[in-house]
Parts: sequence; structure tokens; C-alpha cells
Amino acid sequence: MLQALTLEDLTSFCIRRGFFFPSGRIYGGLRGFFDYGPLGAELRREILDDWWYYFVRRREDVVGIHGCIITHPRTWEASGHLESFFDYLVTCSRCGRDFRADHLLEDAGVKVVELTAEEISRLIREKGVRCPECGGELSEPVPFNLMFTTYVGPKRTRASEAYLRPETAQLIFLNFKDVYYASRLKLPFGIAQVGKVFRNEISPRNFLFRLREFEQMEIEYFVNPRKMDDCPLFKDVADMEVQLLTAERQEKGLEEPLRITLEEAWEEGLISCKWHAYWIGESLRWLERIGISLERIRVREHVKTELAHYAIQTFDIEYNFPFMGWKEIEGVSNRGDYDLRRHQQYSGKDLAVEDDGEKVLPHVIEPSFGLERIILAALADAYTLIKGRPVLSLHPRIAPVKVAVFPIVNKPDFTRKAREVYHMVKEHYTAIYDEKGTIGKRYFKADEIGVPLAITIDGKTLEDDTVTVRFRDTREQIRVHTSQLIQKIREILENWHHHTTRKT
Repeated sequence: MLQALTLEDLTSFCIRRGFFFPSGRIYGGLRGFFDYGPLGAELRREILDDWWYYFVRRREDVVGIHGCIITHPRTWEASGHLESFFDYLVTCSRCGRDFRADHLLEDAGVKVVELTAEEISRLIREKGVRCPECGGELSEPVPFNLMFTTYVGPKRTRASEAYLRPETAQLIFLNFKDVYYASRLKLPFGIAQVGKVFRNEISPRNFLFRLREFEQMEIEYFVNPRKMDDCPLFKDVADMEVQLLTAERQEKGLEEPLRITLEEAWEEGLISCKWHAYWIGESLRWLERIGISLERIRVREHVKTELAHYAIQTFDIEYNFPFMGWKEIEGVSNRGDYDLRRHQQYSGKDLAVEDDGEKVLPHVIEPSFGLERIILAALADAYTLIKGRPVLSLHPRIAPVKVAVFPIVNKPDFTRKAREVYHMVKEHYTAIYDEKGTIGKRYFKADEIGVPLAITIDGKTLEDDTVTVRFRDTREQIRVHTSQLIQKIREILENWHHHTTRKT
């Protein structure tokens, strides 16, 4: 019988197996910061590489950049981050602890629809929310800017003050015109970037979900504002059915999403333009490609009171976590021309480009993924307990280790041949070798860290040079000659959907 996964279980598992460690753990750790361990580093790389392949390298209309973490301070003035990038903080009058106000209300079972100081203050008073540490009264909510401040050069004047970037998007907008000319692109086209961002969260929590240092994978897709419905790629996703929770349904107090195709959603005006609908669909196709079940995904529209200052319309791609419910793992936003217009205004540089003989300031559709949240969803989706033992059924595309190689017994003839096979496999795939303990325990350890295939060298191997290949999720076994092994592994991993029926 499968048991419900708790956040504590998953956190403990990830630390124990070397996916993640609290940063500075020997000094007591630092809230909101996690280091990647050996398996986590491989998992991170696999997800980033597949994202880059899927959204950049295989496409003709998207190119990539890699921008600086610290950039000109005027960037954040133009973008609106200095003025608008904040959460509301409350302080306990008794113990002095600071808390994020909307989180305290959420923990008390109160949904905050209107994120204003007045509404948050009213709800705290009405619901009798007090300090969770000592029960003291809470102060009035005040805005707290989430950007980390730093200094460039000697700390003598405010002119040297700068910020660690809170998002990667602005670097794309600053480089937009240079990329346009250097890459000889024409509208519509996208610019992608992957990189670290920093947010001084008031209340980092829920393991990887809310961090102070994390990684984003973002695309800014630039479109002629007259052609937001001129999307030749829309046919690729038009028939995709999604669970769509509109702003209108939320405002009526309804939580049940519509099951609707993206074409129907566009035709009914629920998604404002085809390019926006396309990038929602393309994002969902990638999540499914890396093994996240779309049955646990919904597309939730931002209501007016939570819409960002730059957005025309935004949808959160939310995953239904077993330990905290529906939470955002990606946002897909129609940013209009807000960013280019603001940077054009603040810099005095013309950021318009030519399209069909006219100069236009493009509008932007932005798919923005949080890497650590994608990882958390992938782990939650893959983690199962079978007969009390954890099995991590990660898709081979992102599994940190693809193949395990075991001699059936720890004897020279077997270990010698097993190491020969291991080195052959390792030339092509991330692989581990283990000769200690019973073969059953070694299978269990490999299943636990998500290894899709285990190769066993046994007595028959020494006779005819064939090996056993065991499938993690079904525990089926086949025999393969070593001369055909790499080809067979490639075939199995590329057609993994045929091998994913989990045996319980």
C-alpha cells in the first residue's frame, strides 16, 4: 500500500541520499539556502540541459544569453522593482520576530485575495492571528523590498549601491537590441536565459519551494503587437486539454478548474492571445517530457489584485504537492511592452525594431520556470513507498544516474567482468558500480535514488557474455549480449513510456 508523502519525509530523504544539504550545516545552516549534493548536482544538470535543448537548441526562433548577476542599478528603477517588488512584513510586539503577513494568514486557513496593507491588516484583526512563536500581538503590515543590496567598489557613496538580480528577465530586455542585430533575427523570436537569482524572503520555508537563492529558466518571446494571434505554431498545442482555473471562477469562490482545450480557451477569450496559449501548452509539454504528470497540474489565472505591475495577463502553472497542495512551479505572463518601454524611457535608447516595414516595440510572452520548484515537483511526483521502501521513479531523461552495474557476487571473476562492463557503460551514461552486500539490497539502493536500469553480471555472463538488465519500475529482467548492450540501453531509455507501469 502506498503511503502519503510528507515534506519532512522528502526533505530527510533528499539530505540522506545526497541530493541537497542545508548550506553551512556544520554552523547550524542558513535559512533559505541549500547546497546541491552529488545526486542533486547531476539532477540539476540533467533538467537544465533538457530545458535548454527543448526550448533553445531544437528551435529556430529562440537563442540564449548569459547575463551578469549584478547590473546597472537603473535597471531596477526602470523595471519597477525598487517601487513594487515587496511583500508585507509584520513584527511581533512581544518577541520581535518578523513574519510574512500573507503566510501567517495562509497558515491560519485564510486565503488572501487582495494583497494590500489594508486588507491584510483587516484579516489579521478579524481572524485573531497572533505570533506563532509566542502568541504576541502583530504590528501593522509594512512593505519589505525583496532585493538584496550590495556595493560596487568602495562603499563611500550611494552611487556605488547595487542589487543582486531578483530575476533573469531584465538582462534579456537590456540586451534585446544587441541580440536582435547579432543573431539577425526577425519577429517573432525569443531570448532564453538560465541563472541564479536572489530574493530576500521574509519567511523562506517548505524545503526547496521558497528560497533566498535559486535558479530561474526564463524565455522572453517578442511578438509584433499587431500579430499576437498570428501564431503558426499554435496548431501543435491547440488540442491539448488543460485544467484551467480562471480569475472569474476564483472571484466567484469556485476552486474547480475547467477541463478545456487551449483552442477553446482562446476562442472563449479566457486566454487573451494565441501566443500566450501556445507558450502555456509548450511549457506543459516539457513538464510531461521530464516525467511530471499533467493530471497533477493546473493552469491558474492571476486575479486582478495579484497581477504584477508589468502584466496584462498571467497564468501560474501549479503542481498539486501531496504535502502543501496547489503551488506555482512556473508562470506564463503576457508582459505587453512594459519592460522595453520603460527601459527605452529610462535609457533614452530606441528599442523598437522593424517588422513588415514598420518600426514596432514588441510585446512579450514570458514563460518563467523556477528550477528548484521543478525539481521539488519532479521528486514528489516520482517518490513512492513500495512495501515500506522508497522508490524514486524519475524519468530517465532527468535521472541523475542512468545505469547501475553489479556483479551478482563479490568474487574476482565476477567483479573483473562487472568493472569491464561498468567502464564501457560509463563512456555513454552516468553510471554507478557496487559490489557490496546482497544483490537485493543493491537493487533497492539503486531504486531509491532513481536509477532506471540495473545490469547484473552473473554466472551465465561468464559463459556466453550476456548480462541481465533489470527495469526499476516493473522489476522485469531481460538478457542482452554485451556487444549489443549500449544500443539496447539507448533504445530502452529513448522509449521509456513502454516500461513505466509500476509494479506495487
